[in-house]
Amino acid sequence: MSENFLKVKNYLLDLGLEIIEENQEEELFIVKDEERGINNLIIDCEEPILILEQLIMSVPQNNRQKFFERLLQMNRNLIHGAFALDEESKFVIFRDTLQLKNLDFNELEASIIALEMALVEYGDELMSYRS
Repeated sequence: MSENFLKVKNYLLDLGLEIIEENQEEELFIVKDEERGINNLIIDCEEPILILEQLIMSVPQNNRQKFFERLLQMNRNLIHGAFALDEESKFVIFRDTLQLKNLDFNELEASIIALEMALVEYGDELMSYRS
């Protein structure tokens, strides 16, 4: 188990996030905090970066161009991270990456807060696009 993995685990616990799955070999966590809208957030220690990804929704089948345009507009206002598509353009995810070498508590907390704020700010609007 790497030093970075332990550091990230301690930060997650200090943030009050519930670790629902932990894989030491793959150096990843799945966490949740339902009050903040965080559900199955994957946090992956991939030296030299930390990757945070949460599934937001399926890509709607109707009005795709308008939806993609709106996602780009939303990204402009996010503090950290971005809304992105999976490789097959089937799902919208929130994704952020941080440098592991210099990672500190405040930086990880800011990424978690950014996800929370994105969900508060845009969650209802995103769900309005659901097919």
